[in-house]
Amino acid sequence: MVKINPIKRVTVTEQIMEQMASWITSSQLNPGDKLPNERMLAEEFGVNRGRIRESLRALSLIGLITIKPGEGSFVSKRESPIPAETIVWMYYNEIDNLEEVYAARKLIESEVYFEASQQMTNHEITVLEDFLNQLKSLSEKEKDIEAFQHLLDEFDLHMGLCSSNKIYSKLMQTIVHLRHDSMLKILNVPGAWKNSIESRTKLLDAIKARDTDQINQAIELNFTRAKQFYAKVD
Repeated sequence: MVKINPIKRVTVTEQIMEQMASWITSSQLNPGDKLPNERMLAEEFGVNRGRIRESLRALSLIGLITIKPGEGSFVSKRESPIPAETIVWMYYNEIDNLEEVYAARKLIESEVYFEASQQMTNHEITVLEDFLNQLKSLSEKEKDIEAFQHLLDEFDLHMGLCSSNKIYSKLMQTIVHLRHDSMLKILNVPGAWKNSIESRTKLLDAIKARDTDQINQAIELNFTRAKQFYAKVD
């Protein structure tokens, strides 16, 4: 059992959060470890369970722990995905600014795509091909945009993993959450659906050819076209 110091100022939830966070950052608790339950924590800290619940929720939002209903709270794995709620909260004021979202996407996605292209194995290429085939199998007439966007996200998240750069991977996770609402709007613009498939097909073909110039051209073309669709969003 980790050492718990009683909280004197029970009105400051941050004190509880900071102490629990220190257990994780100092490796007193390791990835996968289960935290004590709310009742036990409340008794040890000398606060009500509401305070504990608020602190756990805050730790969950920043990705330090994972709350599993009916099971408890667990220290997140080092490579756990960043919670979508965290990204939305962090960029709440910017998330509807399409110009800023586009600029961030171009900067980060382009770098991640290129880095991934230099590291990608044949098996990883096969995984991306599978995502592309699933995208092509969706009917554009039925317009299941949520399903289509989910596959685009999976494609790009896999690119982040293929980069072999943990920071790039997390940046791609951030961009995927940040662009969510704008992508839903863009995919309703005529031609955007087809362009999303074509641009990723060109990129993947360039990666398979191991042609650096072709890869750079495919990345640049992707964002040149994307800018046109961003301009058409109401």
